[in-house]
Amino acid sequence: MPEISNSVVVESLVKRFGDFTAVDSINLEVRKGEVFGFLGPNGAGKSTTIRMLCGLLKPTSGHAAVAGFDVSREPEAVRQNIGYMSQKFSLYNDLKVIENIRLFAGLYSVPSNQLKERIEWALSMANLKGQENLITGTLPGGWKQRLALGCAVLHRPPVIFLDEPTSGVDPITRRQFWDLIHQMAEAGVTVFVTTHYMEEAEYCNRLALIFRGKIVALGTPSELKRDSMKGELLLVECEPLGTAVEALQSAPGVMDAAVFGNALHLVVKDAAVAIPQLKSYLAEHNISVTRMEEIRPSLEDVFVSLTTVSHTAGPEAAEERKP
Repeated sequence: MPEISNSVVVESLVKRFGDFTAVDSINLEVRKGEVFGFLGPNGAGKSTTIRMLCGLLKPTSGHAAVAGFDVSREPEAVRQNIGYMSQKFSLYNDLKVIENIRLFAGLYSVPSNQLKERIEWALSMANLKGQENLITGTLPGGWKQRLALGCAVLHRPPVIFLDEPTSGVDPITRRQFWDLIHQMAEAGVTVFVTTHYMEEAEYCNRLALIFRGKIVALGTPSELKRDSMKGELLLVECEPLGTAVEALQSAPGVMDAAVFGNALHLVVKDAAVAIPQLKSYLAEHNISVTRMEEIRPSLEDVFVSLTTVSHTAGPEAAEERKP
């Protein structure tokens, strides 16, 4: 396999289906041993991008290389040098644990002289030693998840793609799974992961946000929270919340408003200008404000800001929010 510094290289990658552009000229690089998060709402182009990077779908134009292999010209070489795990865990539920492991070892052409050691490793990682003959479909979600990861990396690939891998598992299991991800990254494996859990995005070294087929932000979690928010964020504690949200639909300078627990998060153009204006505006609508201050955005705030079009403040705000 060629020596590479970047495990994934994407240059002006495009995928069209007829007149519809699912992926629109995206560019990114993922370094060896990096945990790289790929976020976006449903229909944004995440799955289409991953299918191209896994050698399963030919790009319309542009270039992509994974583990040093061109996804268009060498799709089979790409598939032999990656692992893949989806939210459905990619396992055969009617097979025994050991049968799943042996099946995936065969699919990934694990050398016979390494098979015993790799089976032992997978069983240990999944905490299933001594349980080899259990039917996979009867396993608890956390065990099945770890088994699926073990099966996906039996051939020790340099790059692994995880598509919503923690969907439907409990928070403790999710945290344990991320510990495994970081152990693999420390060993030099590149992990490319999609997730809808914003707290999981914080575990990634870097993130790309995709919306309507385009990359709208790229950087570390800290960089995205510091630099990518479209506007400034206010925390507003007031009563009644429902009336406040309705009133803010036509409030001047408000680009977006959302309920967060017992408070509101408002995206505004200029917090210093907006605070006194909004206090007066809400008072005129008989809404009692107990707290209003600028706060640092979370990744969820950034994600929503970059991947939605405002419905709260009319055409001007909608134009402002276009990616």
